[in-house]
Amino acid sequence: MAKDKIAYVCENCGQESAKWIGKCPACGQWNTFKEISVPSSPSKGRGSFGGGSISNRGGNTAKVLRLREISAKDEPRVDMHDEELNRVLGGGLVPGSIVLLGGEPGIGKSTLSLQTALRMPEKKVLYVSGEESAHQLKMRAERILSNGQLTMDNGQLHSSLENFLILCENSLEAIFDHIKEVQPELVVIDSIQTISTEDVESSPGSISQVRECASALLRFAKSSGVPVILIGHITKEGTLAGPKILEHIVDTVIQFEGDQHYMYRILRSIKNRFGSTSELGIYEMQESGLRQVSNPSELLLTQDHDGLSGIAISSAIEGIRPFLVETQALVSSAAYGTPQRTATGFDQRRLNMLLAVLEKRVGFKLMQKDVFINIAGGLRVTDLAMDLSVIAAVLSSNVDTPIESGWCMAGEVGLSGEVRPVNRIEQRIAEAEKLGFQHMIIPKHNLSGLNTKKFKIELHPVRKVEEALRELFG
Repeated sequence: MAKDKIAYVCENCGQESAKWIGKCPACGQWNTFKEISVPSSPSKGRGSFGGGSISNRGGNTAKVLRLREISAKDEPRVDMHDEELNRVLGGGLVPGSIVLLGGEPGIGKSTLSLQTALRMPEKKVLYVSGEESAHQLKMRAERILSNGQLTMDNGQLHSSLENFLILCENSLEAIFDHIKEVQPELVVIDSIQTISTEDVESSPGSISQVRECASALLRFAKSSGVPVILIGHITKEGTLAGPKILEHIVDTVIQFEGDQHYMYRILRSIKNRFGSTSELGIYEMQESGLRQVSNPSELLLTQDHDGLSGIAISSAIEGIRPFLVETQALVSSAAYGTPQRTATGFDQRRLNMLLAVLEKRVGFKLMQKDVFINIAGGLRVTDLAMDLSVIAAVLSSNVDTPIESGWCMAGEVGLSGEVRPVNRIEQRIAEAEKLGFQHMIIPKHNLSGLNTKKFKIELHPVRKVEEALRELFG
């Protein structure tokens, strides 16, 4: 029997090496190479499903096809009965696709997967759990169902959920045996780090185990047309556990984000071969599970900030969804000589740039001031249209003068102090008008081609930061 070879794989990017290297030549990270065992010859049982090779299941072999011979019709997507999840996936789950759902421990990954599976009684779903027992899953399912979304009969699950199957197993070979027996239409693996195969002599969760198990599940999904959802853990650095090759294998990578101290959760698409990666879904964590938030603006805005300085409202867009965000700022004298610049939910490097613009172009001296920025609700917003609200909130806190209620704004700020145009201005204005705002500051360049007569909100176009601050503070 040939001896297995030893290789080293970078946990951050998946770069392979024949020997250990301190610094990865691909991604530049230090101490990320981990030792893995590589079999000298491929195992006969590897990637098997139902006693035969997955790639040759049913006796079919791959053929070379001309491009014109391939059908271009879109396959009907699987409705997840969750508008937020459907939006992030690009309209639903594609048959035969493999989706990786990542997130920090306790953020709600298993709850989201279980809740979604329970909403699909028309599909035979196999939920494979390598972390929880069947009793724990039953208790969680009853708690989710108790919110009235699905009915129950005498404390038991409704008969329409007969197609929901639970399997507590860690062996990949045993999982494939059960899949062959029950023939599910959707498979959920919770989590991929707990599954192991006999073909790899290492512990579950190692790089080689995660890679081989994910590859086998990918071959199963592509050959059978059954979609697979994998749940993955997040490391302390905030990246998906396992090498980057795991993200390369799957079709879609979605990440569940949020602060455990807040009740909001954001489902964000990182990679999607079948849709846009700019979409996001918003949920609210409740005792009975996750509730979809169809209008996040009403929940993200507090109604009692009248007379408080350092608060500005911005009309932001994430993906294609407009919503109003409350920007909070606190400016105080530096107590220890070196001023602090802290941003929560906002890019700190961009905050430093905006403070430099405010000092150089507008004339406000903030060199000896501590500046703290916070996006209310625990959100992290990357929209450049937040620049104007950040500057307005900083100045409001610095002079201790509140911004009048009924004002909101949207605009990107350049290095010369100009207010640059932003995209989808009509959606931003419509969202502000829907929530009852009477005044909105917008870039002057956005007025070209804009039909202002259809809006009741009063628009204030500006070209420079000084003009916007003059509109707000007189």
